[in-house]
Amino acid sequence: MPEHPLASPLLAGDRRALARAITLTESTRPDHEVEAQALLSELLPHTGRSIRVGLTGVPGVGKSTLIEALGLHLADAGHRVAVLAVDPSSARTGGSIMGDKTRMPRLTVHPHAYIRPSPSRGTLGGVARRTREAILLCEAAGYDVVLVETVGVGQSETQVAAMTDLFVLLTLPNAGDELQGIKRGIMELADLCVVNKADTDPKAATRAQTELTAALKLLTPRGAPWRPRALQASAATGAGIPELWAAVGAYREAVDIAARRRAQTGAWFDDLLREAAWRAFQAGVDPARLHELRGEVLAGRRTPVQGVQALLCPIPT
Repeated sequence: MPEHPLASPLLAGDRRALARAITLTESTRPDHEVEAQALLSELLPHTGRSIRVGLTGVPGVGKSTLIEALGLHLADAGHRVAVLAVDPSSARTGGSIMGDKTRMPRLTVHPHAYIRPSPSRGTLGGVARRTREAILLCEAAGYDVVLVETVGVGQSETQVAAMTDLFVLLTLPNAGDELQGIKRGIMELADLCVVNKADTDPKAATRAQTELTAALKLLTPRGAPWRPRALQASAATGAGIPELWAAVGAYREAVDIAARRRAQTGAWFDDLLREAAWRAFQAGVDPARLHELRGEVLAGRRTPVQGVQALLCPIPT
């Protein structure tokens, strides 16, 4: 198989090659998709050597500021850090609205860091359609820490946990009120909870940490290899950032990340299979018959189950 022209420069850490490769995977053109998959196939043996950390939190919690503080801490220590920041999308153009590069000015110019804002384009969970491929490309380019920032908290945001090794939930010092707005499903997936902006109200931050610790204890199954922790941090002062990274290290020692990734890859394959099967079904179904059956269901002449059965298993005439 001939080598893709982007493969060698990307493996050498060329940032422009990485940017072009991610753009290629994000393209919706059929020929680009074929080319992107060929490139990913070449690079696959060079992936999987990073720690993948997902971060989410309510709007205003300071996700980008904390990510920049953590990224600078790691990059200054010699790590190569990639940030995949999934922005809300413009309903008109489909492009990113926020632009995380403007919110992480110091990390953007660090030689050991790479930031890629990607529009979510309406994808469930705010996770860009090709974020998984972008993670693999960043790993092949030599980035040993990949941080994935999502749009915000909601039940669909749990998708970020399906593509990362560690899921971090950020909250504010007034977590007593914040917990009312955080859905249980998010809390159950959190491996770490971080009370950000702890310097603004130290007493409230400590109270929030205590409440989160109690909530996590109740939600963690008995015998789990990792007991989720609640920490305090301040992105503005840098306090708590080394402790956050130390907790990530403790998590890596406690959890079988290879097994977790195998399960995630299997789930990813199943998701893609369902999407492909649905597209194949839509391509083969008679639109007039589908419209007719939908009308009968809406009119109450068939139950929804009967309508689907009639479409999938038509009675021979």
